[in-house]
Amino acid sequence: MLTVDSHPLLDTVAFEATFSKPLSEQPSPEWLVALLKLDAPAPLSADDAVRGAVRDLLRHGGFKPTGRSKPASEYLVRAAGDGTLGSINAAVDVCNAVSLHSGLPISVVDPERAKEPLRIGIAPADASYVFNASGQSIDLGGLLCLFDAEGPCANAVKDAQRTKTHAGTRRTLTVLWGTNALPGRTERAFTWYRELLERLGATVERRS
Repeated sequence: MLTVDSHPLLDTVAFEATFSKPLSEQPSPEWLVALLKLDAPAPLSADDAVRGAVRDLLRHGGFKPTGRSKPASEYLVRAAGDGTLGSINAAVDVCNAVSLHSGLPISVVDPERAKEPLRIGIAPADASYVFNASGQSIDLGGLLCLFDAEGPCANAVKDAQRTKTHAGTRRTLTVLWGTNALPGRTERAFTWYRELLERLGATVERRS
């Protein structure tokens, strides 16, 4: 089960993808790596209006999406611009490609590492989690997050280390953090996302 709390701006799509092999045995093909460039042909493109709408979505609960806490999609633009956005694994590369060109932040977690029930909602003021292997943490108060039975585990800024994909991952749960201030963009991003995953041989099942 995945439930979504009422929110005046959130326009989200969540889905599961199942790969035929563990991610360690499925390197990204050249056509996918090529999509990690800003000038790659894509059905969507982001601009300042998109970036502003996404930030407004994250501000609604009181979170400040600036500085080190800006949406992940903005980091991708910077990394692609300076040539440091490289391949990680097939699942994350598809996520990064769609996020880069759509302007929507996207979370990808391993559902085997999450404990149901799953819920999308705003994190309480004292919430935080570790987001990388070195133990750095992010304060989550007021930020839209994906929750599992143990607490927040992903959001539009940084996903939790405990539920990230790994070499043995064969199934992923993806959340597109869209806003109804950008009508139709979340669905268009999902449609392209699904096409890319199916081109890789993965199967896709929508959850919200």
